[in-house]
Amino acid sequence: MSGEQHETMHDMADMARMNHDKMSMPGGAHMMMDTASLRRKFWISLILTIPIVLFSPMMGMTLPFQMTFSGSDWLVALIGSFIFVYGGQPFFSGAREELKTHQPAMMTLITMGISVAYVYSIYAVIANDVFVVTPTVTDFFWELATLIDIMLLGHWIEMGAVMNAGSAVDKLAKLLPDTAHLVVEDGTVQDVKVGNLQLGQHVQIRAGEKIPADGTVLEGATSVDEAMVTGEAKAVAKQPTDTLIGGTINGTGTVTIVITGTGDTGYLSKVMTLVQSAQDNKSQTETMADKVAGYLFYAALIVGVGSFVIWLMTNSLAAALSIAVTVFVIACPHALGLAIPLVVARVTSLAATNGLLIANRSALEQINRVRFVLMDKTGTLTAGKFSVNAVQSFTDQFSENDILGTMAALEGQSTHPLATGIISAAKAASLQVATAANVRQQTGIGLMGDLDGHHYQIVSPTYVAKHNLTVPSGHSGKRGDTLSYLVGNEQVLGLVAQGDQIKSEAPAMIQQLKHDGLTPVMLTGDNRQAAQAVAAALGIDDVQAELMPEDKDRLVTGYQKHGGVLFVGDGVNDAPSLARADIGVAIGSGTDVAIDSADVVLVNSNPYDIVKLIVLAKTMTRKMTQNIWWGAGYNIVAIPLAAGILAPIGFILSPMVGAVLMSLSTVIVALNALTIRRV
Repeated sequence: MSGEQHETMHDMADMARMNHDKMSMPGGAHMMMDTASLRRKFWISLILTIPIVLFSPMMGMTLPFQMTFSGSDWLVALIGSFIFVYGGQPFFSGAREELKTHQPAMMTLITMGISVAYVYSIYAVIANDVFVVTPTVTDFFWELATLIDIMLLGHWIEMGAVMNAGSAVDKLAKLLPDTAHLVVEDGTVQDVKVGNLQLGQHVQIRAGEKIPADGTVLEGATSVDEAMVTGEAKAVAKQPTDTLIGGTINGTGTVTIVITGTGDTGYLSKVMTLVQSAQDNKSQTETMADKVAGYLFYAALIVGVGSFVIWLMTNSLAAALSIAVTVFVIACPHALGLAIPLVVARVTSLAATNGLLIANRSALEQINRVRFVLMDKTGTLTAGKFSVNAVQSFTDQFSENDILGTMAALEGQSTHPLATGIISAAKAASLQVATAANVRQQTGIGLMGDLDGHHYQIVSPTYVAKHNLTVPSGHSGKRGDTLSYLVGNEQVLGLVAQGDQIKSEAPAMIQQLKHDGLTPVMLTGDNRQAAQAVAAALGIDDVQAELMPEDKDRLVTGYQKHGGVLFVGDGVNDAPSLARADIGVAIGSGTDVAIDSADVVLVNSNPYDIVKLIVLAKTMTRKMTQNIWWGAGYNIVAIPLAAGILAPIGFILSPMVGAVLMSLSTVIVALNALTIRRV
């Protein structure tokens, strides 16, 4: 990529990191601070609240321990002003962002409440101490300080409980190496920065190196580990005219490629664009608490202004102003500020004990919408490691152990996933494996080498068919297995069938999902035959195979038209889908990119943990709903009473009663959060 394109890629990473942080933070994009800043603001505000509690009445009610002295009102006003500006700053910033998008929510409601309380309280101090009005005007510094403290505490609890997973796009950018071996016109090789590569240039890639850009092989042959990008464990043979993907890892061969994709045209860049787009869309999701707070904001605004007008027409300005301010202050969501954070903290703790790390709790609120559970195959439903399912001999001169031992001798120095499976099977059978000589790779075919004076080959089914070699009927392994044939003197001596083993917990997980009315769907980049074999074994009816990242992303969007989608994956090719889905779940053994794109990480890579996640998520949303009703219920009752709706029969909500109700609702939501039990 060019230097400008390289800079653009890092800009994309920065933007995606901000979007992910917005999703991870309470209130969406509203609390753009780190945990340390919130903690510092909370403790400073809390300490400064102590003198306010000692010297200021609570909603007009003087408590037994409270005291006053000459100038105490001005001291409270000074301290309250500092708390208002310093402690309230995050809420002012959040309200500004909400109002920019014309979506007032929690931050706007808090800002309205503390602003009205502050302005009226300053007016009360001046009226009482300068103009000495009668009766005295009640200030709300007590409510102002405690509301700011509770809201800062709530956001601190939530941010501390929820793990900030970082930026998937940033991890994608890091998949590319820093330098590349550029082949110049005279045939020599120079090391250059990857950011300086251009389309059409020739680059040499040596054994074990990361591929610096998309390209086509010109010279040489090798096998490439594309698992990091495709999620599939098979090494892919590459020879002239084959394509390579930037960020994948070269095998044992050395190749020269011509660059076909850099910057915005490269594979990784396209994946980055998909991830960024998906994360940006998800960051717009409005949380349950924000919706309720938005309703309360409009309710308080309408009732407060309406009550002021009505009382002004029927009573004095002082009475109208006092009633309106009381409405605005009572609307401040003390209990609502803790309703969500306490549930999140409890659920996050229980999730961690069950091997689940929650990175974006707001996504889990979509759990009741979920109708489809889309899953990658390799690494999610299967172990991603090949093992031998069958060994067959086609000649009396070779036993099955001879077939396995000979192939293990030829594969002895290979790190290919299929070779690893054969070697592991030979060790498990306690075979004495000799060392083969003259072993060399046959690109796209297998290996050849000499053992005990005989020449052998390990070849693929394609080689067998192309050379018209005879394989006894009925000897083809299980459906979906990968077959490797041992050939000697142009005769097929036997075969080894390997399969990617299904995780032991996967069948129970699929069965439980179906029992719960959810539809399991397999989306995989693997070949259709292998995918169908695994799906049939697990009872999955809907299978989509041979998919590219953009295909998975498109399918996620398609399923979302019919219901909520929970997506589970582990590869770079899963990152856009993880970010796009209503709930993205990454396997803990997967790539950093997949993990950073997800809302939840399965630490133990146990597929049955998906079931535990669904149970916890449903419990979380149920408890959140209960707490919001308890928190908002106080406001629903108190706001109209404070406005004087029952004034015709002689009842107006006393500030003291309002304070008791506020405290009671806060205690109830705290106790309700603690009733959540482990799954």
